[in-house]
Amino acid sequence: MNKISILLVCLLIQVGAYAQNLRWAADGNSYYRIESGEINRYALPANTKATFVSHTDLTPVGQSKSLTIRNYSVSEDQTKLLIFTNTQKVWRLDTRGDYWLLDLKTKALKQIGKTRPESSLMFAKLSPDGAMVSYVSEQNVFVENLASGEVKSLTKDGNRKLINGTFDWAYEEELSCRDGFLWSPDSQYIAFWQIDANQIRDFYMINNTDSVYSQIVPVEYPKSGQSPSPAKIGVVNVSTGFTNWLNIPGDPKQHYLPRAEWHSANTLFVQQLNRKQNESKIFSCETTAGKVTLINTEKDEAWIDVLSPWENVYELDYRHRFRWINNKNEFLWISEKDGWRHVYRITKDGSKETLITNGDYDVMDIRLVDEKNNLLYFLASPANATQKYLYKIKLDGKGIAVKISPATLEGTHDYSISPTGIFASHSFNNHYTKPVTEFISLPLHKALNPVESIQNKLTASQQEKTVEFFKVKTEEGVEMDGWMVKPSNFDPTKKYPVLFFVYTEPWGANVHDTYRVANNFLFAGNMAQEGYIYISIDNRGTPVPKGRAWRKSIYRKVGVINIQDQALAAKEILKWPYVDAERIAVWGWSGGGSATLNLMFQYPEIYKTGIAVAAVANQLTYDNIYQERYMGLPQENIGDFIKGSPITYAKNLRGNLLYIHGTGDDNVHYANAEMLINELVKYNKQFQFMAYPNRTHSISEGEGTFEHLSTLYTNYLRKYCPPGGR
Repeated sequence: MNKISILLVCLLIQVGAYAQNLRWAADGNSYYRIESGEINRYALPANTKATFVSHTDLTPVGQSKSLTIRNYSVSEDQTKLLIFTNTQKVWRLDTRGDYWLLDLKTKALKQIGKTRPESSLMFAKLSPDGAMVSYVSEQNVFVENLASGEVKSLTKDGNRKLINGTFDWAYEEELSCRDGFLWSPDSQYIAFWQIDANQIRDFYMINNTDSVYSQIVPVEYPKSGQSPSPAKIGVVNVSTGFTNWLNIPGDPKQHYLPRAEWHSANTLFVQQLNRKQNESKIFSCETTAGKVTLINTEKDEAWIDVLSPWENVYELDYRHRFRWINNKNEFLWISEKDGWRHVYRITKDGSKETLITNGDYDVMDIRLVDEKNNLLYFLASPANATQKYLYKIKLDGKGIAVKISPATLEGTHDYSISPTGIFASHSFNNHYTKPVTEFISLPLHKALNPVESIQNKLTASQQEKTVEFFKVKTEEGVEMDGWMVKPSNFDPTKKYPVLFFVYTEPWGANVHDTYRVANNFLFAGNMAQEGYIYISIDNRGTPVPKGRAWRKSIYRKVGVINIQDQALAAKEILKWPYVDAERIAVWGWSGGGSATLNLMFQYPEIYKTGIAVAAVANQLTYDNIYQERYMGLPQENIGDFIKGSPITYAKNLRGNLLYIHGTGDDNVHYANAEMLINELVKYNKQFQFMAYPNRTHSISEGEGTFEHLSTLYTNYLRKYCPPGGR
């Protein structure tokens, strides 16, 4: 549900695909890219291309077809390539598949874990010394000797409910924890998570479509109010197979372990969050002696973010990391404790911390730590919360932030910077400019090739400006950013229908100065040409760079403060002379579906038509990590959960409602739909409902599904909120 708006997912795919396919070489002067099924290496600054791994290299002996590369990694000594292929989806991402190892010198290609079931390996990684490879298969951790081919099972108790080396549904979805094991620097040990989901009740989904008899699909799913899956971290000796479990203080059923990183051959740093996620502790754990030392504690009246919505947490090999500096005597840490999201450097014993990024702005994400030049490169946008730029600042905390992105390019920038900080891939787009890229040199931000520069491509990439950004201030004095697309042949003397696109929750913002930001992918037609005004507004609580107070004002008020802000903003928009108050519609997906229901039910005098997709109707049905982070514990404040749930207000429905849900949704369970339907029936509220059999949260599976969904959505909007000026 409430992780990310559908529109933002599309944007990440569209803008991020180019950068994700770029992998910097260790020398910092070249990069790799998958092209036409091969891996090419480009040398900078000339950007000369050479084949690094060919189709021939990727073709197993006795086969005619080369491997399809989903992901890959190069060994530390640059002599081996580990290839991920034949992948299958696990929850959100295809993190399970087959692995092959290519010797870059001899070109010998062999399959890793070939005695394991097909497409069952996860997160394979070479040991630092290049002699072994480890992986997870069927919830157990394995290690394979590359010279002898011997495979050793380091854990043997794994099953669907006892998970070694990876995570359960909630950890993956809410904390972006997928890869759950780490090689020690000396290649002697592997640290791994074990998640015990035996005490977590299964939620049963019903598959009625693949057989004449229904099939039960169980998912271990901790609902709001249920204790978390106990987690612990073991350190296993690769030679002996003996596992030493870290003795981290606290009840595992009331804590989370979202982050761990080796500091040295026998020291592991671990972050622990309490169940409410408003207290973070960092422990230094001596893995052989068993000593665990608390070195840092942070508390927040609302919650502490382990990750941020500005990070690409849907990257295949994403993992939370400690960023070590100063010969591992310090690490970087991000905190909002002074009211803004800033970067600190903390000594390894926790005795000293230094604020690096000082000022009234949020650090959106770190792009490079350049110790050689005493620089930190990061993304921020102090002046405009809808945009994003590259800044640099002295790593010792003694300077001020300097904007690096060109002042003439207003919009959204992103960068992939080489390990040495000399070169970078730079991408840019805004609401009227298609994504364009260039290679630059730093720190002067100079294009390596003027012909291929963004500046040179700009005119050809720009389109007619159709999106207008605006600010709206409510009667309570809350000012919010919004975007709007007016009808193509707009006549200010006429009145037009308005469709609001909403998300509103703490894991998604809609108002970005990005290309196609206002594209309604579900509408089968052109909304502007047909005569709709299309609007989106980011309320308080949305994750935009406006400071901690803005983002965390929604604590224990999801379904209340966000809904109030949206409605009061709509009231101001209704004062515009060209808005038809009788034709006001709203729609959203997931968290946006929940907002749509709440707006329709709580403010029926404003919103006359609503289309809600995959919505949480009852906050008590959603998972504990997400809901308790933003709402507290139901055992302590259940009234807030009830007050924020759309089902509480269903009896107030007056307008036209279309509710859509997939029966195979493992994220926002289909039970929400039936609970809501019962409540609407109870009060004789008429509405339209569409269940998509056995479809998940994306409602994307099955032949003809998207066309059907789009047609349904479009026809309903046209019928109950007719387009055109009057």
